[in-house]
Amino acid sequence: MAMQVHSADSDESELNTTINTTPLVDVMLVLLIIFLITVPVVIKQVPVELPNARNIPTQTKPENIVIAVDRDGNVYWNNQPVDYSELRSRFAQALVRAQASGLGSLPEVHIRGDKDARFEAIGRVILAAQQAGVPKVGFITEPWNVE
Repeated sequence: MAMQVHSADSDESELNTTINTTPLVDVMLVLLIIFLITVPVVIKQVPVELPNARNIPTQTKPENIVIAVDRDGNVYWNNQPVDYSELRSRFAQALVRAQASGLGSLPEVHIRGDKDARFEAIGRVILAAQQAGVPKVGFITEPWNVE
């Protein structure tokens, strides 16, 4: 650490007012090293095995409901336009029909969302299905080719 002090009898009457940054850099480097050493120790994760992702072909059943959401947020129930307001009641009706028919399996909802669709539009469909009691909601995607 160096500091220059001028004597009163020197020709220069001004003091050197620059800041010596060497101690500041030294302190910052020490802090950086401390953080690099302590952060991996502080962060603890629960050991879990994550599932491997595979593209499983969709098994189409007649009772399954296919909902399409285009980029403008329009919703289609099995290729027929439908309003958000009537989605919940249609899901509930489909569940009642499936239980009354005695097929043993409840309908699944498969959502085909446009890649440019807003998440809000797809979220509304999921919310309506959840409120109606649909047990299984899935997404239909294009196969992912790794070349």
